[in-house]
Amino acid sequence: MAADPGEATSDAARLDTYLRHLTIERGLSVNSLGAYRRDLVKYLDWLEQGDRGPVAAAKPEDVTAFLAHLRDGEQLAASSISRTLSSVRGFHRFLLDEGVLDVDATARVRAPKLPSRLPKALTVAEVERLLQAADGETLEAMRDTALVELLYASGARISELVDLNVDDLLEPGILRVRGKGNKQRIVPVGSFAQRALDRYLVRARRELSSRGSATPALFLGTRGARLSRQSAFNLLDAIAARADLAGRVSPHTLRHSFATHLLEGGADVRVVQELLGHASVSTTQIYTLVTADTLRDVYATSHPRATLGGGQAGDRMQRS
Repeated sequence: MAADPGEATSDAARLDTYLRHLTIERGLSVNSLGAYRRDLVKYLDWLEQGDRGPVAAAKPEDVTAFLAHLRDGEQLAASSISRTLSSVRGFHRFLLDEGVLDVDATARVRAPKLPSRLPKALTVAEVERLLQAADGETLEAMRDTALVELLYASGARISELVDLNVDDLLEPGILRVRGKGNKQRIVPVGSFAQRALDRYLVRARRELSSRGSATPALFLGTRGARLSRQSAFNLLDAIAARADLAGRVSPHTLRHSFATHLLEGGADVRVVQELLGHASVSTTQIYTLVTADTLRDVYATSHPRATLGGGQAGDRMQRS
């Protein structure tokens, strides 16, 4: 039996209960919980301001109208609208399970169709340029080089790297990463990243640590505290600018590059799935489209009968 929309329990209290449920049952990160809260507060405010009543009174046409407001009023991208709908759906399903609702108003509401966008990957030469721009003899440069090397060597998300503790370096070349839902995975890292980490730990981290209170964090800021996610974004922006790659590099770009280069080198997609911490292999398979494009480009410029112009190989045949 659905709750009376006018009963004392407020939507704000229900939202708090739902977020506690997500914390306990799904172990979501602080960042993910913050995104859920922002999406759902926006939804509940919209219902209230439009005199549509509390969430228990929401109808499918209300949810559809809310999505139209996000698209036309706030001019959000399809990906942002889809994410917001996912948050709203989860909230409605939770309230249905709790007996607050009799019907899920989101059940037949469709998310906007997302454009098929392939991840942007750097070339190996561009990654090397980025690392050269990070290199230096200052404490911060040694830390930054280790961070960029590790981003590319592990394919980890930036939030996963700034959450690392020194104890997560299990042994040389082996890293323990805590991903979404607090799931742990073991990731190998190459000798270049290990060398940069060793240099940072021996020559820089000890000095940075002395500037603040004791912390187990692996990556430290200039005041000795754990490096924040935003600070990591900012330092990567500065390094990209020095490498003449401004606007083309984010922490996720290096994650994309990691996956793409592994697959181009012959790695199995399920191995890459495990390294990236993807729950489903279908998420990882988008990178196979990237490598297919690369193969197509190579084929078009190399095979003598790939195009009417013949490509470079065809030119060589004609010249001979």
